[in-house]
Amino acid sequence: YLSETQNCLIKSTPMATIISGTGSYIPSIIKTNLAFAENTFYGEDGELIKTPNAEIVEKFKDITGIYERRYAEENMNTSEMASKAAELAIQDAGIDPETIDQIIVAHNFGDVLPGTIQTDTIPAIASRVKHQLGIKNPNCVAYDILFGCPGWIQGVIQADSFIKSGMAKRCLVIGAETLSRVVDSHDRDSMIFSDGAGACIVEEDANTTSGILASSVQSHCVDEAYFLYLGKSYHPEGDEATRYIKMKGRKVYEYAIKNVPLAMKECIEKAGVNIHDVKKFFLHQANEKMDEGFIKALYKLYDIKTAPENIMPMSIHDLGNSSVATIPTLYDLVKKGKYKEHQLHKGDIVIFASVGAGMNINAICYRV
Repeated sequence: YLSETQNCLIKSTPMATIISGTGSYIPSIIKTNLAFAENTFYGEDGELIKTPNAEIVEKFKDITGIYERRYAEENMNTSEMASKAAELAIQDAGIDPETIDQIIVAHNFGDVLPGTIQTDTIPAIASRVKHQLGIKNPNCVAYDILFGCPGWIQGVIQADSFIKSGMAKRCLVIGAETLSRVVDSHDRDSMIFSDGAGACIVEEDANTTSGILASSVQSHCVDEAYFLYLGKSYHPEGDEATRYIKMKGRKVYEYAIKNVPLAMKECIEKAGVNIHDVKKFFLHQANEKMDEGFIKALYKLYDIKTAPENIMPMSIHDLGNSSVATIPTLYDLVKKGKYKEHQLHKGDIVIFASVGAGMNINAICYRV
């Protein structure tokens, strides 16, 4: 015989995990591709690249789709951008910040002061955000996660797990980064990176059909572990002791184009969703051609030759690659009508997916 408590549990409605509010901070400094015309670029071997910069920049735009990006103001750092995005997400959700159980901040380099290239993570960025938001509740636990560019999605997955386990009811998840302060100006890849912050409130809701349907996560750390790393400047006379973000671009592309579609397919199947029911894909904004390749490869796995039109919002063209901030920022902008060609409606099924340093991959299937 079942106890009265067990009967109540069986009869109760399954708790859904929803994104109840979003916010983003877009830095005001715009840096166009033309701003790199005066740079002196070197290869990984330290040899001067003799191709004219105008040609380098044009080829870069054709591949990545980036024609400008945003940099943080000199008086703004990662934690402050994170706090500003968080304030907007809290307002959007209409909640009291003192009711937040966890603050999860995804980043890679912490607060980086302009001109120092030294990362600062003591205290944790999440602790700084909690301080800046003025949250006094000691039961609101603040911590950071390092998971490369997929960090924000991983934070949402963690929040979902805590909520479904009963250990939390409401979490604030943020992705924030100031990559402009850790790039080597002599490396062509420096043109990819940018700054920004995106945040969301993730909470339980028993009275909705919306919510997280499934997730998938993988880490490949054998041959792939150092596809992104910190290394010295490509300038032959660069300081050996100073490290900048570096990327083996071709290897990252080959790895991602093979594995990201598989992770998305696994997530869709775990959710029991038909590929034809997916309305939008919110992908990490790293490279326009690569993201287009993800979608094409995913539909090919379902023996579908052509993906639906207008299914993939993109912000990379004018915002660049702000790592952990790209997806939450893009989702917030679409949700709030900033991209008129992309609309979200109640009940729409969307996919979040990302890939980055580690190498790590993850995806979430979410019903709006």
